[in-house]
Parts: sequence; C-alpha cells; structure tokens
Amino acid sequence: MYKQLIINVTEYETRVALLEDGTIAELFIERKDDSDIVGNIYKGRVQRVLPGMQAAFVDIGLEQAAFIYVDDVVCTGYKEFEDLFIENSEDDDAADCADISSSPGTGRECHIADLLAEGQEIMVQVAKSSIGTKGSRVTSHISLPGRFLVLMPTSEHVGISRRIEDEAERSRLKELIMSLRNPHFGYILRTAGEGVQPEKLVYEMEFLRNLWDNIQERYKKSPVPSLLHQELSVSLRAVRDLLIHEAEKLVIDSRAGYHSILSFLDTFMPGLKDSVEFYEGAEPIFDAYNLEGDISRALKRKIWLKSGGYIVIEQTEALVAVDVNTGRYVGKHNLEETILKTNLEAVKEIAYQIRLRDIGGIIVIDFIDMGKRSNQEKVFNALKDALKKDRSKTHILPMSEMGLIQMTRKRIKKSLTRMMCEPCFYCEGEGYLISGQTVCYNIYREILRDAADMTAEKLMIRVNTRIAELLHGEENHLIVSLEKIIGKQIVIYPNSEFHKEEFDIFEVAKE
Repeated sequence: MYKQLIINVTEYETRVALLEDGTIAELFIERKDDSDIVGNIYKGRVQRVLPGMQAAFVDIGLEQAAFIYVDDVVCTGYKEFEDLFIENSEDDDAADCADISSSPGTGRECHIADLLAEGQEIMVQVAKSSIGTKGSRVTSHISLPGRFLVLMPTSEHVGISRRIEDEAERSRLKELIMSLRNPHFGYILRTAGEGVQPEKLVYEMEFLRNLWDNIQERYKKSPVPSLLHQELSVSLRAVRDLLIHEAEKLVIDSRAGYHSILSFLDTFMPGLKDSVEFYEGAEPIFDAYNLEGDISRALKRKIWLKSGGYIVIEQTEALVAVDVNTGRYVGKHNLEETILKTNLEAVKEIAYQIRLRDIGGIIVIDFIDMGKRSNQEKVFNALKDALKKDRSKTHILPMSEMGLIQMTRKRIKKSLTRMMCEPCFYCEGEGYLISGQTVCYNIYREILRDAADMTAEKLMIRVNTRIAELLHGEENHLIVSLEKIIGKQIVIYPNSEFHKEEFDIFEVAKE
C-alpha cells in the first residue's frame, strides 16, 4: 500500500492528510487555539479534590479545568501500580506509544486525598484533549517521545514495541537499553528502533534527558499556571510518527514548513529528506489531490453506499451509534443475500469513517438483521479485518442476538465533527452546522484559490450576519491577512437572509 502525507498550511490553520493508495485515511487539523494540546506539559494548581470520585480538578491555564484520576498521579513506592502502568503502556505501543502516559492502574493502593491537596502545585501532561463539556484529562506520568525511544522519567521499567516481533531482536534491544540507561528512568523502544545501533540510542537518551532537565528547571522558575513544554506542531508530529514509520512521501505547500521539516529530518533522519516535496502548483494542494470532497462527506450524518444503501452516524458525548439501512438497494435474488451484501459493504465504509472522523469511546453498530448465524460471523470478521489498518487501539465484541456489534476505540482528541462543527442554533442543538470559524476559513481559502484570476481593486463578501460579526471581530485577522496577500480592499456585507454557511464573493469594478 502506497502511503503519502499531504500538508496544507495557512497562517491560522494546518491540515495534514494521510493518504493510502490515493484515498484520505486520516486527517489532522491544528488551529491557533487549545483544540490539540495532547502531549503538552503544564505547571498547574489543584483546584478541588474529589475523594468520592478518586479524582481532582487542576487549573492549567485553559478555559476548562483539567481533571486527573488517582491512577494518573505518580504514587511512588507502590510496586504493583507501577508494574501495571508499564504493562498497559507496552500494550499501547501498537500505536507507537503515542499515549503511554494515560494508561490507568487499579487505584487500590492509592487514595486521591493522600496524594493531592487543594492549592498544591503539580506538573502534569495532557493525555486527552477536552471533549464536549469535559475538560482535558491529565497525568503526572510524564512521557517524552523521540524517534527511537519514549522517556518515562517517573518509571524505571523498560518496554519494547509489540510491532517488533523478532524475539532475538527484542532481547538485544532490551539488554542494550538496560546497559545504557540511567537506572532511575524508564524507556519504551519504539518500532523505528528495530535494528538501531547503540550510539544512536546514547544520543537520543542524552537528548531526552536534557529535555527533561530543562522542563524541570522551567517548573521551578515558572508561575502557576504555565506551559512548560509544547508538543511538536502537527506537521512535525506527522513526520515523527508517520513519515519515519509508514508514509513513503510527504508533500507540503508551505516553503517555511518545508524547510522546518528538512531541518527536523537533519537531526533525526537525514536519509528521508528526499521523501519531502514542496508543492508549487497553482491549484490548492487539497484540491489537487481531491481531498475536500471526502472531508465534507466525513462531516455528514448520512453516508450513501455504492449499492444504494446508507449508514447513519449519530454522535453523543460518550457514545456513537451507527445505523445500517438498505435504502434504495433491493437486491437481485433473495432478502438474506441483499441484507448480507449491504452489511458487508457498510462494514468497509464504517471502518473507513471511524478512522477518518477519529471517532472514539463506545461505538454501537446496528446492522440489518440477518437470519443466518454464519452471515453474522462473516460481518463480524469483516469488521475486524477492516479495522486492522487503524492505528488506534480497538476492542470488538461479537454480534449480539439483536444484530448489534459493540466496540471501543481509544479516544485521545476531539473527533473531526467536534473539531470542525458546532451545535446548530437553528435547531437548538439537535444537529450540527459548520462552525462560524470553519466558514471563515472556507472564505479565506476560497479567496486565495481565486486570487490569481481577480482583476478588480476591491472584493465584496456577502455573508450571514453572524459570520460578518466574526469577520469584523475575532476573525478579522483573516481579512487583514488576505488584503496584504492579494493587495485588494475587502468589504464585508452582512445579509440576515443568508444561511450561516452561505457566502458570496464577487469583485467590485472601479468606479
């Protein structure tokens, strides 16, 4: 399978698409807000301790207080807890240890009131971004990922990625790390470390140790709350986690981003520099690779299948329901065959949409009822096979007597829908609309797309009154930036009859 990364960079938003054989499989979006803070390390202050929930709220300087469970508080001296922590961490290495810090322990030995007190200062790392009304989940088990290793300064254990299957190589690597490491630090060796030479591990251990020392120094000197360490940008994370391990090519449309990636590779993997390409085409890069349509489709509630059937995806705060329907498909022979074909086609689309939308938590799939147990097994096995491509950890239960499949998928950050949409004010939150911010970015990209063909000295944008308020207020920087880029005056006209997502852009002839 040919994999490549396509990166679209604007001044206020970066989008990274992972393509598999030309089809978008995953999408990562970074905006200049607090939407993607997983991996960031903060100096926070405990606001409230909740013994009944064995958790606490921590102020880390964001709009919503973060929360920390007792299992995520460093509890020195509890050997059983530490063993379980590292055991779960190594299991998570199927995803290259991207979230080893969030693995829960049993909590049987520790009590939150014995570990934390209101007003106490604490160093925490974000394990999961805020989702809905829930604040970010944080942990005091810090993990610092490098190219080959993940440093765990609060643990003394050593683990090897499960993706490295050769037992002799696993033993060699574990012995190598044990001989080189500081005995007070734990490490997970990532998949990229297979076959690595000792000098490279020594260099990375020193690099990660210096990074940890710098974070500790900042913790001593910084006020509360403070950001102590910021995770890499979405572009560099894509390089570290995807280009080095999976993708064969990276194409980016930003010259500054292109040079930043080359500089990053100079440090970690100079041999991959030839895999990076700067896109210079006149057509926007996501349009050139036909990605915008798939992204728009991933925000829809109803997804049509090629046969004429369809699936409906409904997302709540803690659960996602997927419903499969035959729709316009009537089959050719008998009802059971029609249902089986629809369900099998739906399986591929469901697995694809779960991954692209980055849906996590509990997922319940309501397939069309099938009379034969053998057909139910076919659908269940097909879903397991389809989800093997997913880098996030999933757990699937067999189909129930009611034709339901229950599964869980590891959730770290907001899904695509929650990232790009907001509750609909037309229907009082019963559905979703494209968010005002996303409409503003769509306008920004539309003007950049057509700028080369514009001849007039002035542009007029007609938009819904709410969008006009945003463009005159919080998102005015987009208009200022556009005027500098295209060298034209931009005038915004509100129209109360326009739908929130509707806008017109036209040129105004010189008077």
